[in-house]
Amino acid sequence: MKRTGSAVWRGGIRDGKGTVSTESGVLSEAQYSFNTRFEEGAGTNPEELIAAAHAGCFSMALSKQLEDAGMKADEINTTATVRLEKTDAGFTITKVHLDVSVKAQGGEQSAFETATNNAKAGCPVSRLLNAEITMEARLEA
Repeated sequence: MKRTGSAVWRGGIRDGKGTVSTESGVLSEAQYSFNTRFEEGAGTNPEELIAAAHAGCFSMALSKQLEDAGMKADEINTTATVRLEKTDAGFTITKVHLDVSVKAQGGEQSAFETATNNAKAGCPVSRLLNAEITMEARLEA
C-alpha cells in the first residue's frame, strides 16, 4: 500500500509560501509558510499534519485493541500535541503528547490501560516518530 502527499514551495524561507496536497484530495493546495510553521499565521504546517495523522492512527489502533480486549468503543477522542524544538541537530520534533478520552462498553480499567499502551506503541505513526510519546487516557462510562 502506498499513499502520496505533495508540496510546492516558492521563494525564500521567510518570504516564501507553499502548498501541500494529498492524493485523495482532502487537502488540495492547503497553504503553509514560515508564519504558519514558526509563528501564528493562517494555514497549516507539517507538525500540525503529523499531529492529525498521529491522532487518527492512534484512534484506529485503539479501537482494534479495545475490541481485542472485549470492549466496544462508542467514541474515541484523541488530540495529539507535537512539540518542535531547536536542538543541536536543528529543529526537531522532540515530543508528542496524546490526550485520549474514550467512551466504551464492557471491560475493566486494567484492560483499557493495556489497550491504550499497545495502541500507543503499535500504531504505524508512533513507530515512525523518533520522539518521546506520552499519553493521558481516560475511560468514561
